[in-house]
Amino acid sequence: MYQDYKNVEIVKPGGLELKDRLVGVQRVTKVTKGGRAFGFSAIVVVGDEKGVVGQGLGKSKDVASAIAKAIEDAKKNLVRIPLNKVTLPHEQKGKYGGARVTLLPAAPGTGVIAGGAVRAVLEAVGVHDVLSKSQGSSNPHNVVKATFDALLQLRSAETVAKQRGISLEKLFKG
Repeated sequence: MYQDYKNVEIVKPGGLELKDRLVGVQRVTKVTKGGRAFGFSAIVVVGDEKGVVGQGLGKSKDVASAIAKAIEDAKKNLVRIPLNKVTLPHEQKGKYGGARVTLLPAAPGTGVIAGGAVRAVLEAVGVHDVLSKSQGSSNPHNVVKATFDALLQLRSAETVAKQRGISLEKLFKG
């Protein structure tokens, strides 16, 4: 799932205190010759609120098992996101399908300025001060994946300095 990104640290769920947040449950319908067959799909975000987050999708005939499957899937897709205390290291844009998300670091005390699906992801990561804008599609599946796209592109100052082969002091004086 995260093959297209550089510097992604995949995390194992063991020993982490993960909190799950339900982003959305959709009722889906399959039309068969015997009538309509109803099912549910649930999208869930799990995180430890210290920089580790994952998202998962679960589908089932009833809501409870769809959510349970989504939580299990999310725990298999955990990644570490670089944070700058309780905000992001820099501005970043993410895109998935028709959804586009812009994340901006904010001053302390700003809070999480974000809509439904983006808010769930950012709170699960542990970001407390951030501004965001979601544009295009409002489909929660695509918005969550666009938010992950933006978060996975984030790089800490240490990573940037290491990639450029210079010291942190030189990076900021530059």
